[in-house]
Amino acid sequence: MRLPSATFCRSTLPLRGDSGGGARRHFSGSRTFCIWNIGIREAIRGKWRIQYDEWEFCHVLSGISVITQERRPAVTLRAGDSFVLRPGFGGTWEVIETTRKM
Repeated sequence: MRLPSATFCRSTLPLRGDSGGGARRHFSGSRTFCIWNIGIREAIRGKWRIQYDEWEFCHVLSGISVITQERRPAVTLRAGDSFVLRPGFGGTWEVIETTRKM
């Protein structure tokens, strides 16, 4: 079974209140060290092709964008939505309203 190359999550949790504290970190087996890039990016109206060769997690902070994977229905993303793009994802990204993501 081939998995889709994008996973979209809708936020249903409130953005305020007590998080209950952090979980303890637990490591087992061999550790693998990776370099992570993180930042806040903002894009204005437009549409362009995207092709990913690495994993990317995004959380939409503001705005509206539409991501369309080749041969799949379009997905509209708004503030509070999170998603993961897998290596091999290809399609288009359209910014409807200036979008900030992390």
